[in-house]
Amino acid sequence: MEEEEAPKRRNIRPKETSKLPLITLLSLLAIILALFAIGWEYITDDAHGSEEVTNTVPDTTSKYLPPDLRDEPEPAEPEPEETTLPDDVAAPVSVQEPPAPVAETPQPEPEPAPKPANVGGKEIKHTVASGETFFGIANRYNLNTETLRSLNPQLTNTSTDLKAGVTKLNVRVQAVHTVGAGDVLRVVAKKYGITKEQLMAANGKSRNFAERGEKLVIPFEVRK
Repeated sequence: MEEEEAPKRRNIRPKETSKLPLITLLSLLAIILALFAIGWEYITDDAHGSEEVTNTVPDTTSKYLPPDLRDEPEPAEPEPEETTLPDDVAAPVSVQEPPAPVAETPQPEPEPAPKPANVGGKEIKHTVASGETFFGIANRYNLNTETLRSLNPQLTNTSTDLKAGVTKLNVRVQAVHTVGAGDVLRVVAKKYGITKEQLMAANGKSRNFAERGEKLVIPFEVRK
C-alpha cells in the first residue's frame, strides 16, 4: 500500500534554450546598419551635388530666362569671302575713269574783221556818245555797217566794245566844211549834194543854225 501511495513522478522535459530571439535581433541590427549606410551615401551625394550647383555659372543666353537677365551676344559681322581665281585667269584690273569734262561757258565769238573798204573821202574820229549804237553811227555818216566794221578792225564785238566817252571810231566822210560868211545849212548841204537833214544828223544838230568858223562834217551822197 505504501507503494501505491507514493506520488507518481512526471517525466519533466528538459528546458531547451530558443535561439530565435537572437537571430531576430541580429537581423534587425544588420538591417539598421544597411539603412544607415544607404542613408550616408545619399547625404554625401546631396552635399556634392549642392557644391556643383553653387559653382555652376548660370546660362544667361537661355531663351527661357527673362529679357533683363539674358546676355545676348552681339551678332558677328560676316567676314568677306575671299574668291580665288584660277592661275590661268588674270585678275581684273580696276580702270579709273577719267573725270568728266567741265562744261565751259561759251564765250561770244569775235566777229570776223572784213577787209578794209576803199570808200575814199576823208577819215575823221568819232567819240561814241551815251546811247549810241554801231548801226546808228554808221547810219549817221551814210555808211554800211560792214564798211564801218572794216574801218575799225580793233573791235572784237561791235556791241560790247562800245564804251560811251571812251571808244573812238574811225569814220570816213565826204569832206569837212568850214562855215564862212553867209553859209547856212541849206546852202552847204546843196553844195555837196546832200539834204539839210543829212547834214544836221551827221553833225548832231537839232537846230538849223551854224556859226562862222564851225567845221561841219559832210556825209557821203550815197551809202558807202
